[in-house]
Amino acid sequence: MTDLNALKTANAKRWESAKLTRSFSGVAKRLIDLSAKARYQAVSVRTGVPWPFIAVAHERESSQNWSGSLAQGDPWNKISVHVPAGRGPFKSWEDAAVDALVNCAPHAARNKDWSIGGTLTMLEQYNGLGYASRGRPSPYIWSGTDQYVSGKYVRDGVYDPNVVDQQLGCAGLLMAMMALDPTITFTGATIKPAIPGADPTSAPVKPASPSISNPAKGSIGAFIASIFAAIFKRKS
Repeated sequence: MTDLNALKTANAKRWESAKLTRSFSGVAKRLIDLSAKARYQAVSVRTGVPWPFIAVAHERESSQNWSGSLAQGDPWNKISVHVPAGRGPFKSWEDAAVDALVNCAPHAARNKDWSIGGTLTMLEQYNGLGYASRGRPSPYIWSGTDQYVSGKYVRDGVYDPNVVDQQLGCAGLLMAMMALDPTITFTGATIKPAIPGADPTSAPVKPASPSISNPAKGSIGAFIASIFAAIFKRKS
């Protein structure tokens, strides 16, 4: 049996040192889009599960397909055939999402630990603890970061150590979403603030050092530059 407290600690430590190896910005922008965010927040109100958790689970389960159930990606208007099987049909995506979080393992709506370690571990439980039992980082969480190299369950119960998960992992998605939306926070999770207009998955841009062409604000160089600018403006 997997020690969940140890897994929370391990995931929190991985978060602290994780570096992105792929671009997450495009998907992150889609997940925090106001219309999508409103739907995730509506489910959050009904379940108590933070909306970013719902968003990244939706991306992993069905690439944010609103016709696919949050539980496993099956059409929510039909009875599901994949695990968890036998769910539905439902009247809406939201109703199916509430069922997935409240009535299906790992019962995310019962979780009380929404620190970054607790959040990532609940997401890992959502997908299954097969990777943790092997002592391997879960690609469901860490794909697209330097914490994951290879290994994937290609179908239920079948693990291939050489397959590389091509989907983006939940941890990187959360990092990119947090860089774009400062309202997203988790205890123990800190990231460098994003520069407006920059790709949040790229390295922070270092401000240019003062120079003749770029004098420091308030300096003598800046004063002289303003005089020249005024002279040339009058001549033009």
